[in-house]
Amino acid sequence: MSATINKSGVLAGKVAVITGASRGIGAAVAYRYAQEGARVVVSARTLEDGDHVLSGGINTVAKTIQEAGGEALAVRADLNLADHRENLISTSEQHFGPVDILVNNGAVTYYAPVHEFTEKRYRLMMDVQVYAAFHLAQLVLPGMIERRSGRILNVSSHAAIHPAKDAGGRGGTVYGMCKAALERFSTGLAAEVYAHNIGVNVISPGLIATPGAVYHNLITEETKERETPVEHMSEACLHLVSGDAAELTGLVTYADDIMQQFNLQAAELIAT
Repeated sequence: MSATINKSGVLAGKVAVITGASRGIGAAVAYRYAQEGARVVVSARTLEDGDHVLSGGINTVAKTIQEAGGEALAVRADLNLADHRENLISTSEQHFGPVDILVNNGAVTYYAPVHEFTEKRYRLMMDVQVYAAFHLAQLVLPGMIERRSGRILNVSSHAAIHPAKDAGGRGGTVYGMCKAALERFSTGLAAEVYAHNIGVNVISPGLIATPGAVYHNLITEETKERETPVEHMSEACLHLVSGDAAELTGLVTYADDIMQQFNLQAAELIAT
């Protein structure tokens, strides 16, 4: 059976903002949320397919959702810029209403050993992967607290796990730092807003053959057996923003773990 939009799905009436949604994980999450009735705001720097070295664009994602019968809005935002972050949330609220779900998936990544890492790239990575998630949360939290309802989901990586001392590496120390900081932010925020019925979780996808992963040479013949379908990530991300917030918050978890723990079956996505 082909994937369809269920306007009465588990996210019916919810407004979801997803960053880094021009391709890969962000686009897959947008499709899955839309299929469950959410009004989806997809954001990234890339508007059109062909505007970036990697394939994909937020206009394409939004159009795919709309043509399937769902509601979607594309809002270009450079997460490194405060006014872009503020415009993303204000535009989302003006178009669809208060934000119920925020998915911080946007990232910029460079790989280089510490002794060669430039200050400019270090600050850019920390700003986009950590501070942007923090600031966007600040922008949506007042409304969530007032309504006593909301979900924030941050996308991390296995890179946050401390490596063995003899593991070597391919220049991913700063990337791991960013994701570790994001995880600690997530659990701290979850504790802060628990009494307000707001769920905050952080999830790592495992190894998914996204355009970005391929570009950074993370996908090889040796990784084939360890790869996770992007549909598993989108299904896990759906589960973490639905149901009772008080019962599912403060998690530092992984897509495959959520799939197994809750016996989930990945749904086909409208873009496939």
